Amino acid sequence: MKKFAAVLAIALASLSTVSAQCPRIITRAGWGARAANTAILPTQPAPWVVMHHTAGAHCTTDAACAQQMRNIQNMHMDTNGWADIGYNWCVGENGAAYEGRGWGRQGAHAPNHNSRSVGMCIFGNFTNVLPNLAARNAAQALINCGVSLGHIASNYWLIGHRQSNATACPGNAFFENLRTWPRFNPNP
Repeated sequence: MKKFAAVLAIALASLSTVSAQCPRIITRAGWGARAANTAILPTQPAPWVVMHHTAGAHCTTDAACAQQMRNIQNMHMDTNGWADIGYNWCVGENGAAYEGRGWGRQGAHAPNHNSRSVGMCIFGNFTNVLPNLAARNAAQALINCGVSLGHIASNYWLIGHRQSNATACPGNAFFENLRTWPRFNPNP
């Protein structure tokens, strides 16, 4: 029994270390996601992280960000005909990470990288302004969380969506900032 207690204590200490590296996570149930059935990511852990902006409204509250998730999911499923929201994760300027397809699922966010990446977005349009510090910190924490949990390779490469497809995403201001983040790959 003492041995079990010691093992349990070590496991709980490890779990709290991982949790401390993760931002506040809002699950699919927490934002009111529709049911979806998406493919397993064929390359795990993911060797790429592709960063996006939604090019839509910013959100700074749980309620507003949850509404944005539902709006994006509805557009992606009803208009685009996709199986689910395209992103694996979205981050709000409230500092929370919203589970889209989640870890280990293939996204529909960057056609040249979907089968080998985690797609993350920040709510808002960042052509002329940066996401706030809470969002940038949460996005970086989410990447570190994914590495700690084994969903993102420790030697991953980070790119902006525009490096995968001809698009303005993730916005000029955010892309310039993204170039300073750890593991940014200027030539994917």
